[in-house]
Formats: sequence, structure tokens, C-alpha cells
Amino acid sequence: MSSSEGERGPEGLETSSSATRPAVSSATRSADGPGPQAARPSKLGGILSLLASELRTLFRRRRTWAMLGALALIPILIAVAIRIAGDSPSGRGPAFLDRITQNGLFVGVTAIIVAIPLFLPLTIGVVAGDSIAGEASHGTLRYLLIAPAGRIRLLVVKYLAAAAFCAAATLTVVVVGTLIGWALFPIGPVTLLSGTEVSVGEGLLRFLMIAAYVTVSLLGLSAIGLFLSTLTTVPVGSMAATAIVAVVAQILGALPQLEWLHPWLFTRYWLDFADLLREPPVWDSFADNAVLQAGYIVVFGLLAAARFVTKDVLS
Repeated sequence: MSSSEGERGPEGLETSSSATRPAVSSATRSADGPGPQAARPSKLGGILSLLASELRTLFRRRRTWAMLGALALIPILIAVAIRIAGDSPSGRGPAFLDRITQNGLFVGVTAIIVAIPLFLPLTIGVVAGDSIAGEASHGTLRYLLIAPAGRIRLLVVKYLAAAAFCAAATLTVVVVGTLIGWALFPIGPVTLLSGTEVSVGEGLLRFLMIAAYVTVSLLGLSAIGLFLSTLTTVPVGSMAATAIVAVVAQILGALPQLEWLHPWLFTRYWLDFADLLREPPVWDSFADNAVLQAGYIVVFGLLAAARFVTKDVLS
């Protein structure tokens, strides 16, 4: 499904400033200067209006909520399985799995570790890969470009919507994990990797910091998906390609023979958020991750812009 469903059409584009611009008489123009220019919304206002419309469209879709629901099942399944089967042997399974029975707050962070390699990239691939290709497939891209949004501004809005979904997806896993862990297991002070105990409130804050870290980690993949979405009018192709890129990057990162390539892979720091569970928190990996993702955003954002501004839009 494209991002146009249930929201847009040639008669009622929310992004069209001509639909909201008040009529200005010749007398007003002569008295107050160039009236149409004064009444025209600013570029920032146009972007915010278009972004609000895009977010409403994205989060009104049943597909979006189905993906968030699938992500929510990950911590639920982990918590229920451990509640029924008991604690796992130390050192077996994902990191922090053996801490869940002592403190249910660790369900969320364990679920994040499980979701990062495949499930989160799949959902991000669907949203980012559908961003432009979905509009073209549904025949609404041309109408969006008729409105005074501009191709670059449309790309920016599509990317910001994908980034918002990254945050929503990550928070879903962490928040649902925290709630189900609270319901099924004891809750108490959180023992950090450095051995320091912190309060429940500070522990929750640390887990929100991890959610922010993972959100930043997915921004580079979103930029890749946006670029791939400009290459085709078949959204399934760009969705699948985005997910495949994420899997390939992780495979390359696991091969010691390609160690020279590892610092350049956007998946390089995906699992390094454990530094946020030390006292004091170590921010080096967060900063390195943010710089790496910013590089991917710039490179693939420019590639997407170069492709999109020269693309013949026939649908």
C-alpha cells in the first residue's frame, strides 16, 4: 500500500498552499506590497504541514500497526517463555537473558538485542522502501509534485516520517518489554555492567537511552531505503532490497577477513549500546554511531535527491 491511501487525492491535497492561501485583492497588493508573497506559507511551515499529513497517513495504516504489533510480540514471547520454562543457563542465549528472572526490566533490552538483526530492519525496510515507490505505484506521486511541495522537500518529509517510525518501532519493543517484565517478574534496582546498582527510575532512563541509540542506528538504513525507493515504481522491490542490504552488511561485519571494511558498515555499532549500562555511561560508541549514520544519511540522501530531481514522474 502506498502512503497516499485514505489521505490524498488531486482535489484535496493537504500540502497545497493554494488551498489555504487567502485571496488578495489588487487594492491590498498595492497598499501592502506583494500580497501573494506575504500570504504564502514559509518553507518551514510547508514542510511541517506536509510532514504532519505524512505522519497521519503512516500511523493510520493497518499495516503500520500490524508491524508495531509484531515487534511488540518479541518481548512478550521472551517473557512468557522464561516465565514458563524458567531461567536460562548463564552465558546461553542473548545478552541479559539470564537477568530477566531477577529483574523484569531486562526484558526490554533483551528484546532489542533479538530484534536488531532482522525484525527491526524488516519493518524499517517496508516503510523506507515504500516512501517514494509506493506513491509512484499508486499513481499519487505526480499529484504530490503538482502541489508546491518541491521534490527535495518531499524527500525530506518522507525521510523524517521513516525516522519517526524508527523511533516508534524501537520504543514499542522497549516499552512493551518493560511492561510485560513488570507484570511477570520482580522489579528492583538495576545492576549495571560496572557492578553499580541504580534505582528503578534511573534504570528506566538508561533503557530509554538505549532506545534512542537504536533509533539512531537505524537512520542510515532508512536513508538507504529512501534512495532505493527512488529507483523503482515497484515498492516490494525496494522494501526487499533494503532488508537484504541490512542482512548483507551484518554478514560482512561478521567476517574477520573483511576487517578493513567493518568501520564503514552502517551496522558497525548496532549492538554497542551496552556502554550505556555502565557507571558513568560511556558515550564514545553513541557518538561514533551517530557520526557513521550521519555519513550514510548525507551520502544516500544526496544520491536520492540526484535521482529524484531528474526522474520522469509518469504516475
